[in-house]
Amino acid sequence: MTIRFGLLGAGRIGKVHAKAVSSNARAELVAVADAMTEAASALAEQYGAQVRTIEAIETAPDIDAVVICTPTDTHADLIERFSRAGKAIFCEKPVDLDVERVKTCLRVVDEAGATLMVGFNRRFDPHFQAVKRAIAEGQIGDVEMVTIISRDPGAPPADYVKRSGGIFRDMTIHDFDMARFLLGEEIETVSAMASVLVDKAIGEAGDFDSASIMLATASGKHATISNSRRATYGYDQRIEVHGSKGAVAAENQRPVSIEIANADGYTRPPLHDFFMTRYTEAYAREISHFIDCVESKSPAAPSGADGLIALALAEAALKSVTEGRAIKVSEITGPLADRSAFQGR
Repeated sequence: MTIRFGLLGAGRIGKVHAKAVSSNARAELVAVADAMTEAASALAEQYGAQVRTIEAIETAPDIDAVVICTPTDTHADLIERFSRAGKAIFCEKPVDLDVERVKTCLRVVDEAGATLMVGFNRRFDPHFQAVKRAIAEGQIGDVEMVTIISRDPGAPPADYVKRSGGIFRDMTIHDFDMARFLLGEEIETVSAMASVLVDKAIGEAGDFDSASIMLATASGKHATISNSRRATYGYDQRIEVHGSKGAVAAENQRPVSIEIANADGYTRPPLHDFFMTRYTEAYAREISHFIDCVESKSPAAPSGADGLIALALAEAALKSVTEGRAIKVSEITGPLADRSAFQGR
């Protein structure tokens, strides 16, 4: 069975997903839509697809699934439209920047019985999956503490910051999802500190570029996240999980894994320079998993509910910084008894 795809958005992340879809033997990229006609045409020509409007893709009988890579403020509306149109949906994070809007969107997905997967690609990184597998196999005992370091090589333009939703919703949201993935328990409390240490223009845009976050579960497990928009040495992506019987860690990755030893000491090549090269395999595995779910008609993960929880954690982190206190996640989501929307399909 070949899953026929429509791609919405031909920008940077759209190009990443176009490659992942086209490289999969079980998939075909049929159509590309983008408000910028030249971008859509270039990407469609590269992969032998057609340029179509979103409206045409929505009603097309030769398209089974869509990948949504459009601006964030369009995600929820598009998810609802394509759910009602009977298409399977893969959407880049976040579903929306507002928790209540995401809840409304997920209700539409549930009512339509649609397949929705949210793009938290790091769950599919082979190194991070190996960490998860070591935990599942009991190699380090019970998980007690998780440490996540995620630092970009350089800060984005201030104009991007203004529309991104801020560091917690745009950058840390990946780490919130990874913390849940590795802890194996829901997070109850969020404490965060944030500063502007890299680019004052980011502060003038109302955001931060440096953040430290502590997450705690009801049982007392902890996750610590360190974020920075500046890492002069490359794209810094590390994870360590400490357990009752030991620890497991995933180190930084390099395009070439060699070490040179000479009179000057030991040297290794630089790290990957950004997410598009660091997570190439993760993006391919992510799309492959989505295809699995579409073929088997099984629930997709990360689900819309996973996206909702990660956004709620981002909101809690921002509230913690603003109010200078630890925030119960229930302050964002409502009482635990009312969190049925978070359970997913």
